Amino acid sequence: MKNMFKLSLIAGFLLVCGCANKQNVVYNPHAQKVPQHIRQLAVSQFVNKTNFFGLEEKLTLKVIDEFLKDATYPIVSEERAKGIIEGQINRYILTPIQYDTALVPSVYKLTVLIEVRLFDKQSQEYLWIEPALEGVQIYSASTLAGGMTEEQAREFIWETLANDVVKRTIEGFGSISSQSQKKIAPTDPGKEEDVFPSDKNI
Repeated sequence: MKNMFKLSLIAGFLLVCGCANKQNVVYNPHAQKVPQHIRQLAVSQFVNKTNFFGLEEKLTLKVIDEFLKDATYPIVSEERAKGIIEGQINRYILTPIQYDTALVPSVYKLTVLIEVRLFDKQSQEYLWIEPALEGVQIYSASTLAGGMTEEQAREFIWETLANDVVKRTIEGFGSISSQSQKKIAPTDPGKEEDVFPSDKNI
């Protein structure tokens, strides 16, 4: 009987220890951001919906450069890639926000809004769409000390947007967020338009 009692105590002790260990172990798998079959990406040439020539080329190259620096996903041609980053520049707005005594603009605010999507060639659908990623740069006129040109301001914005695209792809939903469409007025006053048209719905 004593042996049976000792065995019962040992079994109970082991059971309690086992439960305690299970409570301390937390299974927290890393969230899957991109399907496992997508191991290489392509970056399609951005579409330019603005009236400003050449913006799409600079942004496309910057996004490719950021993916190459991150090195999580090799960048290949669209024929070889299973996932394709697509995007378009929807708004380019340069606004004077401060003037000197002669009413000449001295400070500007440059805002660029883009739409970005990840297309899965295997499923033939978009895995995610960010409809309104915003890049903003406030800068002094180039004639002032510490000022910059509009082109230099754009370079800062390309850097910001490219980082956002890579982060959204690598880290997934919630890593960055789109801006409200209501913040940007239609191109033609009084005209309603689809600010961020999408080819497919998610």
